[in-house]
Amino acid sequence: MYAIIELNGAQVKVGKDEVFTVNNIKDQKEKNIRVDTVLFGKDGEKYYIGQPYVKGAYVECEIVGDKRARKVIAFHYRERKSSQSKTGHRQDLTELKVKEIVLK
Repeated sequence: MYAIIELNGAQVKVGKDEVFTVNNIKDQKEKNIRVDTVLFGKDGEKYYIGQPYVKGAYVECEIVGDKRARKVIAFHYRERKSSQSKTGHRQDLTELKVKEIVLK
């Protein structure tokens, strides 16, 4: 059984007891989160296709913790201009663990 969900602007394929990361979920006070935006689901031989979301389907997730991604370096060099710039960025991420997938 698996599902494809939409969370914080990203589409993620998740399975039961699977740990995955998404963009940072801000101001989350509870330890559990319920995702109602299920785009697709498969349970054995049954397929559930949303238009755009599957009605009545949801995924229960537990927040494992917050972390930061690896640093990405952006280096700009301009030929014959004696000009260059170097910047870095680290994305804030939230790690989630799937507890339950309910499709209908």
